[in-house]
Amino acid sequence: MADVRDIIKRPIITERSADLMVDKKYTFEVDPRANKSQIKDAVEEIFGVTVVNVNTMNYKGKFKRFGRYTGYTRKRKKAIVELSADSKELEFFEGA
Repeated sequence: MADVRDIIKRPIITERSADLMVDKKYTFEVDPRANKSQIKDAVEEIFGVTVVNVNTMNYKGKFKRFGRYTGYTRKRKKAIVELSADSKELEFFEGA
């Protein structure tokens, strides 16, 4: 992976992830080839925080049909990153 911004694709904002933000746990969609140490380094470099723990989940693509055409949706990887107690909080809704 060349750049840290290629590893972290986007934050995932759902009700469950919003509940986790209270505990300083943030959810990101990441590159499926990235490992936990690469994700940790990328979050620390982009946001300037200290990461304590990284949990990852792999999702296979779902089988889809459209008439006679068949295929799979893309596979994806999700990471839940836990920040240290003295780290600043990440603000995703600053402009709202």
